[in-house]
Amino acid sequence: MSWLAVPRDWIASLGDIAKFAGRVVALVWSGRVFKFFGEALRQAGILILGSTLVIWGLAFILGLQCGIEGAYFSRSVGAPANAGVFSAWCDLREIIPYAFGYMMAAKVGTGLVAEIGAMRISDEIDALEVMGISSITFLCATRLLAAWMVLPFMYIAAVGAGFLASYIAVVQQIGEVSSGGFFLIFWMFQNPPDLLYSLVKGMAMATLIVIVGAYYGYTASGGPVGVGTATAKSMVLNVVGVHLVGMLGTQVFWGTNPRAPIGG
Repeated sequence: MSWLAVPRDWIASLGDIAKFAGRVVALVWSGRVFKFFGEALRQAGILILGSTLVIWGLAFILGLQCGIEGAYFSRSVGAPANAGVFSAWCDLREIIPYAFGYMMAAKVGTGLVAEIGAMRISDEIDALEVMGISSITFLCATRLLAAWMVLPFMYIAAVGAGFLASYIAVVQQIGEVSSGGFFLIFWMFQNPPDLLYSLVKGMAMATLIVIVGAYYGYTASGGPVGVGTATAKSMVLNVVGVHLVGMLGTQVFWGTNPRAPIGG
């Protein structure tokens, strides 16, 4: 039936991506990627210089938003001293992971498709294979290793930027709670495992985005138009993937026990 053709194609594509992901992750975990460690370091430098300020800037702006919303909501229910609760949960558990995922998908993921796809259609990847260089290792595994080396630190710093922005919004801008009162509640409603869980969510999103971007770039065909189509497909799949990882992460880490010190 024709109406089954599209879902069947989706399933086939997801299977191809899963197989590709398994190959790339295996190349990293087996250590074979370290043959091209210099390229991984170069890609790490590109990530740091090209994406850090953008991600931190977005995290800061959304941290301001979390702080303002939390302050005015807590005021509306007559508990302005509890503004730090919303800031702690909003920043750490939801907004920063999603902001990180969105920016990774929009900037890093599409950049990978465009870069590797351009190499594919100009026969540069075939040239690597002719020279005896494993193209999937040199182009894809090195980028995944670079992401794993750089992004955890970039993510934790983004969380700090969001926290700083929330503090500025609640304490300095709105000023309905003192600095000490804000931090008392703020730190009461989070703990180190929450930061670890948030980091796991962010890195799961980043790993998915890098692998999807590398896959669509590595398998691009059809000239420049084909690269553009692959870029659009990767963006759609990555945005959906970010939301799925975010939803599953929240359910797994906080669904049964939100760790909220309320009541007895």
